[in-house]
Amino acid sequence: MPVHTSIWFWIAFHLGVFIALALDLASFKRRARALSMRAATQRSALWMVLSFGFCALIWQWQGPQRGLDFLTGYLIEYSLSVDNIFIFVLIFAYFRVPPIAQHRVLVWGIVGALVMRGVMIWLGVTLVAHFHFVLYLFGGFLLVTAVRMFSGKYGEQDFETSLVMRLVRRSVHVTNEFHGEDFTAKIDNRWMLTPLALVLIVIDVMDLVFAVDSIPAVFAITQDPFIVYTSNICAILGLRSLYFLLANLMDRFIYLKTGLALVLAFVGIKMIVAHYFPLPTLLSLAVIVLILAVTITVSMIVTQNRNRIANRK
Repeated sequence: MPVHTSIWFWIAFHLGVFIALALDLASFKRRARALSMRAATQRSALWMVLSFGFCALIWQWQGPQRGLDFLTGYLIEYSLSVDNIFIFVLIFAYFRVPPIAQHRVLVWGIVGALVMRGVMIWLGVTLVAHFHFVLYLFGGFLLVTAVRMFSGKYGEQDFETSLVMRLVRRSVHVTNEFHGEDFTAKIDNRWMLTPLALVLIVIDVMDLVFAVDSIPAVFAITQDPFIVYTSNICAILGLRSLYFLLANLMDRFIYLKTGLALVLAFVGIKMIVAHYFPLPTLLSLAVIVLILAVTITVSMIVTQNRNRIANRK
């Protein structure tokens, strides 16, 4: 059952998140250039250390089971966030977003995700509390998503004809060119959105789409709103640095979508059979780690061998 969490701990968590985001954005402004591979690696490691530190706090504060629930939920969300990166690469390439402006879009995208995911988690907790059968629907939805991933249809997007793009362009005026890192610009005494604002809108919409998969997946581990929410937010906080780390390596992870599909299929089945065959959280964590480790390792080995063969030719 969910453990009551003091309102002050909720406030402290959000205060820490906003301070971290503000410091991250300020430090990036001082750099005035895109993150290098080394800097992205360091920042990704820092966000992971902070998340593990928060996990240790929960472990000490609410007990080992809650800490394990957070860690498993964090790993599920973090691994599924990698799939977001595939879409982010397509979005930034489609809009031709300068590298220096990409970080700012991702930072403000996190702020939008805080609100949207908070609302979705609250709705999910309310539904599960009143209609327990919703968990079976969540499990079935995850299985369908896993099948779509296997078939290669998951994540296909046409940004040119998307409903969001058409609605925005009909509702507001948009400049033809970027204006640095600004989301708005004053042209001929009239305020207009820049293409960077369109990118931010598309990023937030896509995060909402992916949250429909990842949030039900965490509900397979726990229905505690604090654990579900904080594990989600901690995972996506590190998504920006992870993007700059992996954006140029996406072609190396050729079996990652297969691994993510297996993860979704596993948690979907776990959610459906939980009433009859409950699986310990530690076992779930071990299975997820094994799936991801095997698919990533195999991907790196296969692509490395392909590159060697190509170089010899």
